[in-house]
Amino acid sequence: MESQVRGGTRWKRFAVVMVPSVAATACIGVALAQGALAASFSVSGQSFKVTTDELVGTGFSQYGALDEGYTLTGKKTAHPVAVSAFKSATIKNMCQSVVTPNIPVLGNVSLMLRAGQGAPVEAENLYIDVADLNADATFTNIDIGVAAKDAGKGPGMKGGGEQANPYGFAQQAEKAVLKNVKQTAWATTAGTFKLSGLKMSLSTGVKECY
Repeated sequence: MESQVRGGTRWKRFAVVMVPSVAATACIGVALAQGALAASFSVSGQSFKVTTDELVGTGFSQYGALDEGYTLTGKKTAHPVAVSAFKSATIKNMCQSVVTPNIPVLGNVSLMLRAGQGAPVEAENLYIDVADLNADATFTNIDIGVAAKDAGKGPGMKGGGEQANPYGFAQQAEKAVLKNVKQTAWATTAGTFKLSGLKMSLSTGVKECY
């Protein structure tokens, strides 16, 4: 069975329908324990934007969680996210951008990372904590409304200090294909992350992937 989803999703719509997300950072080789991440981490005060032409993921699951972290002034805060998890994924033509505001003398500074323009980006045990997403998505053998802890088609919940209800709403699918992805995320973690053709640049001003 295949199910298609077109358009965007925000947190207010999270309980109605969720769509998977894709994000990539340059963090590589996060240690795993029994297929789940050993611990969560406090997110920074900056979200980041990601675009990609296509993500093909196998072993997909998604559930709700809270990312605890800081503002840029050091105050503690938390962000509601949809955690999208893949046992494996390939990503074509990926762009990631993050803007650091109000640096003395320089003003805004933008970091942009590109990869997968030739050979695709490859990831194993990939977790993305997403706040906003627009994409065209196709799911194969999808189950909507399972308990998060029982979403066994994916790699499992992160575990450790993760702020998520294992009995809460989740969905899972054997395969997910996302095209024309635009998203904002707070964190990405992976067991392995191969960034083919990685290019990184810094520039002043606001320059983002979308």
